[in-house]
Parts: sequence; structure tokens; C-alpha cells
Amino acid sequence: MNRITEILGSKFPIIQAPMGWIARSQLASAVSNAGGFGIIETSSGETENCKNEIRAMSDLTDKPFGVNLPILFLQDESMINLVIDENIKFVTTSAGDPAKFIHVLKDAGIKVFHAVPSLAGALKAVRAGVDGLVVEGTEGGGFKNPEEVGLYVLLQSIRKHTDLPMIAAGGIVDGVGMAAAFAAGAEGIQMGTRFVSSKESPVHENFKQTILNSDEQGTYILNKKSKPCVRALKTDFTKKIYDEGHMDMSSMMGIKNLYFDGDMNAAPALAGQSIGLIDEIKSVDTIINGTITQFNEICKNMGNHNFKI
Repeated sequence: MNRITEILGSKFPIIQAPMGWIARSQLASAVSNAGGFGIIETSSGETENCKNEIRAMSDLTDKPFGVNLPILFLQDESMINLVIDENIKFVTTSAGDPAKFIHVLKDAGIKVFHAVPSLAGALKAVRAGVDGLVVEGTEGGGFKNPEEVGLYVLLQSIRKHTDLPMIAAGGIVDGVGMAAAFAAGAEGIQMGTRFVSSKESPVHENFKQTILNSDEQGTYILNKKSKPCVRALKTDFTKKIYDEGHMDMSSMMGIKNLYFDGDMNAAPALAGQSIGLIDEIKSVDTIINGTITQFNEICKNMGNHNFKI
């Protein structure tokens, strides 16, 4: 047990990323049932569907789970109220200033971790009073900081300024990445692309197979000089955007066709550099247990590599 598992109430400090449309009860319950910590997304903006997914979790798992609240995209406070009414004990906030809702959430006894892509963002979240941080390196998929700061530099930079517990996110798929993140100051990990390509993931097989068939250079950072800046798979659709150097949110309109119909050129297929480390579609249970087993073996073996001074 460490600070993360104590806060989450989960067996392992492994969290599933809150991917829009994907991070719903089917995947989140599988993660929680396997000893990790499932998260229900609300970034899709489908408020009623997300509310139903939160409620559905009680039928699928008796293990703890959380909800992500992307502050800039919340249409009103109804999702905040639902989180409180459903007795959710942990939320991650992102895409905005956590100070906006931090007091109402913490007054309800909810632990709040804010997702940050930079040291400046981390310090702002600390001042707002968050309980911890989800530190997102440039290696991860989805919406990114155009400055492209790597996870391990970012973890060490933030740790110099705060002792708050950190969950490492970006490019982690196994116990090797977990051990490296812990060495740099994290006490938990968040995985997105690894769970997208799991057996329990609701996305189309075309998306999963494209992940398996890609190497570590199989993604683009798109729209670095504008918003939204995202990391996505290299496809004909994203190559055009990359070459033009610009896109707007309309490019994301076909995301559900990509995720669930398998049209890989309907929108940017959000994924991290960890695609180069994924070569098999595994069950969530196998992913989590394999990660923990490998993590423990690495930590044990590292004790055999001491150097005398």
C-alpha cells in the first residue's frame, strides 16, 4: 500500500485514463474488478449518457471507481452534483483551473487530483488545494502541451517543488514504465493506450489492430501552433493535418465513427507513443497483473545493482 492506493481504495496504483467515449462502464468496471481504478469520462459532452454510465458502474463492480471532470467542457454543474449525489470519492479534473470547483468537491469529501502537463500547471493546482496530481508527459495520446516535455523530466521537476502524490501518465504500458515512473517520484500510473487496445475496450478492432501494427514513431503531434494540440496515430487523415500544420475542433467530429465503426480516416485516432510497445491484445486483468508482477521483479532486481562509492 502507498498513498495512491490508500486514497483510491484500490488494490493496485494503476488508473485507467478518462478517454472520451471509451472510458465508460464496460472498460472502467473491468479495470476496477482487476484491482486497478476505473475512471468514467465526461469529456465527450454527452452528459446524460455519462450520468447513466456512472450509475451503471454499481451493477458491474463493487470496487471503487472515479470520474473525470474536464472543467472547460462542463456545460453546467449537473455533473458535479451527480458525482456528489452518487457518493463518488475520487475525481480527476483537467482542462481548466481546478480552483473553480475544488471547494465544493472537497467539502463533499471527494479527493481531487488535477491533470497537469507542465511545472507551472502543477504549481497552480497545488495552490488551488488539490490532493494530488496526474502528471502527463508528452508521450501520451490525446490533448497535449505543445511544448512536449517528457514524463520523467516533468515528474522530477514537479517533485522538487511539492510532496503531493503524483500519478504518472504518458507512454506507460507495463511494469518497466511503472518502475521508471516510481523512480522519478510517482506513486501510481495511468494507462490509456494500453487499455484502449485491451479485450474489454469498446473500440473497433480496426483501431486496436492499427495500434498493434504501429511502432514507436507511429504518432504525430498535431496543431502545435494552435488548439487543440493532440497526439494521434499516423493515418492518411492525420498526415494531411500534419502537412498543413493546422486543424480545428471540426476535425474531431467523426471520432465516434473512428472508435466504433472502424473508419481510421474519420478523425484523428488519439494514441500515445506507447503503441510501439504493444504487440498483443490482452485482457485488462492480464495487463494489470502482468504490470504489477514485472514491476515487483524489476524493483527486486534493481537492488542487486548497487555501486560502491
